[in-house]
Amino acid sequence: MTNEGPSQLTEHLPTGLAAVEEAVARACREARRDRASVTLVAVSKTFDADAIEPVIKAGQCVFGENRVQEAKAKWPGLMSAYPGLSLHLIGPLQSNKTKEAVALFDAIHSVDRASLCEALAKEFRIQARRPQLFVQLNTGEEPQKAGIAPTDADSFIAGCREKYGLPISGLMCIPPVDDAPAPHFALTAKIAARNGLENLSMGMSADFAIAIQMGATHIRVGSAIFGHRANLSPAPSARGWRPS
Repeated sequence: MTNEGPSQLTEHLPTGLAAVEEAVARACREARRDRASVTLVAVSKTFDADAIEPVIKAGQCVFGENRVQEAKAKWPGLMSAYPGLSLHLIGPLQSNKTKEAVALFDAIHSVDRASLCEALAKEFRIQARRPQLFVQLNTGEEPQKAGIAPTDADSFIAGCREKYGLPISGLMCIPPVDDAPAPHFALTAKIAARNGLENLSMGMSADFAIAIQMGATHIRVGSAIFGHRANLSPAPSARGWRPS
């Protein structure tokens, strides 16, 4: 394996991927959950196809991207070469990119406003594809962050279903960086339960073990698998696990 540039995987990738898998399995055992109940979404944003391919060959088949245009540039070739891959959009979705997103992604984790619901409903009528949909919550009610406030979640979910006919699958949250994540995960799980939603997209490299304890069905892990991204500050130390 090579390590030829800032967007390439580090030489420690196999160890990193193995460590994440081990930590996920351990967290599931501690929570008395089946490992199969948790989907590991490997967040490959900013990494190119050459960097992603070794992760696919190592057995990972579910990946997450933040931007539609970036995903369009690298994933069609990979998905053609490796059938059976699943691609999730975990970043914000502009309404004018909905057509492309529905065509490319198997899940969209960032449903967060009426205009996007309308655009998704239109594409669902036009296209044969039906990506899995998650409503994004802003559990910390941070003004700089997208997502529905917890107090508005029930009415927004009802509107997705009743007004737009969207089959909402679950909820997604990103806790404030300086807050303990568990209360945010617990709140997300509570809102999901009362709305009959089975899927919870919550937990990243720093806190996925806690998210699993709180019921996460999808965890979004990037740096713990791929290494730190170029020109970005190192991620905070992991909560709840350490790579071996």
